[in-house]
Amino acid sequence: MNERPARLGRGLAALIGDMAPIEAPRVAESGGIKRLPVDFVIANRANPRRTFDDSQLEELTNSIREKGVMQPLLVRPSEDPNIFELIAGERRWRAAQRAGLHEVPVIIRDVDDKEALELAIIENVQRADLNPVEEAMGYDQLMDQFGYTQNDLAQVIGKSRSHVANTLRLMKLPDDVRTMLASGDLTAGHARTLITAEDPSALARRIVGEGLSVRQAEAMHQENGGARKKTASAPAPKDADTQALEKRLSDALGLSVSISHHDKGGRMEIRYKTLEQLDGVCQRLTSH
Repeated sequence: MNERPARLGRGLAALIGDMAPIEAPRVAESGGIKRLPVDFVIANRANPRRTFDDSQLEELTNSIREKGVMQPLLVRPSEDPNIFELIAGERRWRAAQRAGLHEVPVIIRDVDDKEALELAIIENVQRADLNPVEEAMGYDQLMDQFGYTQNDLAQVIGKSRSHVANTLRLMKLPDDVRTMLASGDLTAGHARTLITAEDPSALARRIVGEGLSVRQAEAMHQENGGARKKTASAPAPKDADTQALEKRLSDALGLSVSISHHDKGGRMEIRYKTLEQLDGVCQRLTSH
């Protein structure tokens, strides 16, 4: 898709102000913010947020029970005129239900699936309500369903392109590691180290089990990475013809000869121990 979300770079508040509100049936309104029966609102099926900490939700419930919902929910109409789907604010909606509220303040916007997902991600990212895995899944969904590029995403959410790229890389982690990351057992800093690990699941379990810091995890990964590099650089076994040629040259020179050959060329190495041996090789190479 070539369409670029240019106007979204200004943030959630500007977007809400840009769009004219639509009228909803049987809705109380005061000061431009409408009030809906809490049963008229349903969860957002594409909400990038998947986890809700129960203790934090209980704290919000107690606050709402005392003071009410201070910030309106953002919703959109559905095919049923009495049902509105959440775009942003699911945690407040859940807490309002727990608190036994009959109505909640809302702002109603008539937007399509694409813009609803954009708004949900923007609001959650700006409020830091998404864990790293949920954020990565939201970005991946925008790219997969709506053809966003990483530059588009960076513009929409007000983050750097490198932040978007690093977040999307979390999708490459195994499921068990992403579960630990989503639960908060691992941080985003840990995850960046795990992405390039040979066995990210094993390293993740060790990080959690030993309570390693990001720096300690990085140091451990570097040590393991160095060992893998040495193993990877070990020369491949030589074929019989190369070994035979090395032996003929070694016998002729009386020195150790090694040949490394590949399709685009190669290298021959003659090893000597004394200057006399080096002088003998030079005389053989320059004699007529």
